[in-house]
Amino acid sequence: MASNISLKTLAIFALAIAVCVQGTLGGITCENLDQNTCAFAVSSSSKRCVLEKHVKRSGEEVYTCRTSEIEADKLQDLIETDQCIKGCGLDRKTLGISSDSLLESRFTEKLCSPQCYGSCSNIVDLYFNLAAGEGVFLPKLCEASQGDKRRGMSEIRSSGIVAPGPVQSGKLTVAPGPVQPVEFTIAPIVAPALPPY
Repeated sequence: MASNISLKTLAIFALAIAVCVQGTLGGITCENLDQNTCAFAVSSSSKRCVLEKHVKRSGEEVYTCRTSEIEADKLQDLIETDQCIKGCGLDRKTLGISSDSLLESRFTEKLCSPQCYGSCSNIVDLYFNLAAGEGVFLPKLCEASQGDKRRGMSEIRSSGIVAPGPVQSGKLTVAPGPVQPVEFTIAPIVAPALPPY
């Protein structure tokens, strides 16, 4: 009976130490997260976690969580809440990090909604940076999506909301004489010379 109590005490003590050590030695490590917590998480080193899928030779799908090179601005040790995932129109099993979803008007509508844009700073920070990488200013995209949705999406597809380049006027000139035909010849095919070894 005494040894049974001491084993329980030892197990509780070991668990308490493990929790304390994890908290002091770094918090969240992407490689330790499962597929239900990986996507949209931020590690203790402020790097974003990415869910990846690998297919084994047997056809079995295996999900792994990896640390990406993308840094989160002023965020660390964060696993995104289910409320934000749902409110922003995301999925826990999202693979990788991509700006492609910004082209979908339904996603942009949810991202720009008060439930997401006003409450989920991690997700807004991620998509703000993804949009900027495409030449789009996320607040302008949200403003455009509130009004003319088609216009907002076309601005992303055309490389974003950017200032127009300089326009120069010029004259269209015509070649001074007739255009002469050009003859092409076909050269024989020759194998490349082998280097001496």
